[in-house]
Amino acid sequence: MEKILYLPTHEYIRIEGTKGYIGISEYAAKQLGNIVYIDMPEPDDEVSAGEEFGAIESVKAASDLYSPVSGTVVAVNEALVDEPGLVGKDPMAQWIIEVEMDNLDELDGLLTPEAYAELCAHETH
Repeated sequence: MEKILYLPTHEYIRIEGTKGYIGISEYAAKQLGNIVYIDMPEPDDEVSAGEEFGAIESVKAASDLYSPVSGTVVAVNEALVDEPGLVGKDPMAQWIIEVEMDNLDELDGLLTPEAYAELCAHETH
């Protein structure tokens, strides 16, 4: 069974063993609208929990991307280089980076889907 957790900054991590697939939530994709560019790290780059690892730009806004966990980038979603808008169409399937996690205890500080839904409910206007 896959497990998905969230950061308050609207990134998710889908956990499969010691690997994590990091992307933006459906809520974030809706807020951004038409996504035109994604800045991603390179494979073998290190990411740190709570730290910026890239950026995402839409016609409306630009936002930094934050990593939910620390680890090593194993892969980037190459499809997004040519078609960044794919993230907006299916953000949960179109992860941005795959990370080999260094410390599974960092997952304890992330939001459950229920807690994240509650957070989003309070952000809507």
